[in-house]
Amino acid sequence: MDYVKKLLARGQFSRALEILKQERLSLSGDDLKESLYYEAVSYRYLNRFSDAEQVLNEILQQWPEYGRAFQERGHLEKAQQSIAAIASYYQAIRLNPALHASWTSAAELEAARGNPQQAKRNQQQAKFLLQQPKPVLAALNLYHEGKYYKAEKLCRAFLQKHPHHIEAMRTLANIGSKLDVLNDAEFLLESVLVLEPGYELARFDYVKVLQRRQKHDQAYQQAEKLFKQSPDNPLYKALFANLSATLDYEQQALRLYDELINEDENEDIAGIYVAKGHLLKAMGQQDNAIASYQSAYKERNDFGDAYWSLANLKTYRFSESEVEAMKNLVESSGVAQRDQIHLLFALGKAYEQQGETEKSFECYRQGNTLKRDGSQFKPEVLAKRIQAQFDYFTADKAASVVASEYEAEATPVFIVGLPRAGSTLVEQILAAHSQVEGTQELPNIPAIAHSLNGRQVQAEQPRYPKVLDELNPESLAELGQRYFKETQVYRTGAPYFTDKMPNNFRHIGLIKSILPNAKIIDARRHPLDCCFSGYKQLFAEGQEFSYGLDMLADYYRDYLRLMAHWKKVYPNSIHTVIHERLVEDTTTEVGAMLDYLGLPLEQQCIEPHTTARRVKTASSEQVREPISAKGIGQWQVYEEQLAPLKKALGDTVLNQWQQY
Repeated sequence: MDYVKKLLARGQFSRALEILKQERLSLSGDDLKESLYYEAVSYRYLNRFSDAEQVLNEILQQWPEYGRAFQERGHLEKAQQSIAAIASYYQAIRLNPALHASWTSAAELEAARGNPQQAKRNQQQAKFLLQQPKPVLAALNLYHEGKYYKAEKLCRAFLQKHPHHIEAMRTLANIGSKLDVLNDAEFLLESVLVLEPGYELARFDYVKVLQRRQKHDQAYQQAEKLFKQSPDNPLYKALFANLSATLDYEQQALRLYDELINEDENEDIAGIYVAKGHLLKAMGQQDNAIASYQSAYKERNDFGDAYWSLANLKTYRFSESEVEAMKNLVESSGVAQRDQIHLLFALGKAYEQQGETEKSFECYRQGNTLKRDGSQFKPEVLAKRIQAQFDYFTADKAASVVASEYEAEATPVFIVGLPRAGSTLVEQILAAHSQVEGTQELPNIPAIAHSLNGRQVQAEQPRYPKVLDELNPESLAELGQRYFKETQVYRTGAPYFTDKMPNNFRHIGLIKSILPNAKIIDARRHPLDCCFSGYKQLFAEGQEFSYGLDMLADYYRDYLRLMAHWKKVYPNSIHTVIHERLVEDTTTEVGAMLDYLGLPLEQQCIEPHTTARRVKTASSEQVREPISAKGIGQWQVYEEQLAPLKKALGDTVLNQWQQY
């Protein structure tokens, strides 16, 4: 490919095209993508515009998120004086903000359209990129194309010679954030801000890392500083609004969202409508949330997240016109892949409401396939990590790896299991009790586990949990105290509080080691209902095992095995709540759950839908209705389509899932 680039630089486009065509059949993946890209470039320079367009369509069909292809489409449309060019350049920039040629061309076109301020902003960004050393600019491009390890290698090599280069440090921090090396990312960005306190983009990135590390108080303070420094910057105002919503400063968040919606400078009004809708949904204002989501798709008609947010209310019924709009968008070739995925899941829900089982399942299947194809998830890596829990936490080991005594601020109640297993209902029941505070799905335990595992590539043998051997009881106690400190922002002082991160079932050994007083409630649901409900759910992040029926079956089976193991290792320490029994005999099951916690039964726990509280999960509207059995057995309508799931689960799981 280097030779082809030299030919293009010399203007020998026909020769470059000849070589590219000869090599095409032997290429695949990124090599094929790059080859096709240079084919399109060659055709454009040869004024063979229809051939160039055909190749670009081929690229974007296979790689719809490839920013360079949109940039090349912009160049092609600009060469033909098409007004569509500016939209292509902005799409390229959205996908890869390091494409300086797109910023430059967008600046020229904005100036020609009579938008001098936007033209100036675009030109400033192009200038900023062109001022960067070539290795840093190359690393930025690789980063935005998702080639994180290659980008990291370039950055580290450059920083060895130029250790205080601001943009290289910031780029390496962002790579670390993508690779979940959040400690390094936070430290690098702190260092950048020491060297350059006024660098707002670095502070913006710093806030994002603090958010992911659950340091919401610090993140809020930094976002407020950004907002006060540049109150007219819609990006910073939106960040401050989102953090205000996170910390339950509801009225402040709503005011900021409304300001953003009415600002001409805001280029993402549709996104703000969705963010506002999420807050209204969590507050229990369903009608207002619906209106906000609908405003989002009216603002941008192909905004898939707006339609999915309506579907994700679970109780919303789409109109015929909305179904038709989604159907047309799904069939359109011009919709971005992210929007396509959201639309497919939403349309699957709409067809399900209409009783169109085959159409519904096909939409879910296509949406899951697209999600899975774009995922870095490796089931074998997860299986290795789960097996490590079996291998390390024997009964003897569990008895020896225990934190030294310390004063616990409250009793954490971990609600674990699979997503969509009824954990939100369990939390709503507990949060109705006068001595229990409901929080949300807290990522703090997985974050502690991740920090113990250290920096590893996926193929390596996990250090965690074996690394616990290196920690003395005092160090284990410090981890427990860290958990209490990090979750303080969600609590107001009740004796008990919930943590309903479902994946914590993989870390019960860690939980019992650092939080000896913790209570564990296993929320369990029929495997077919649970797995199919997960398959229909488009998660905001994580839970990548859910985008394939085979992976869901493996995960459910591993969950049952591991829970059985924990019950042997920590006898009488885990209480299992079977969702179907909870719905059928609510009083008895709630009483048993509270008895496990050492709490008296209170009437409001039997009627949890009467409790007014914020709920941020997918079941937020369902738990605000009286407990009912309408979610039980829903898989049966799709029994034919779910035959592979039944086979993958196996008869033992299907017949004995309650007994593990």
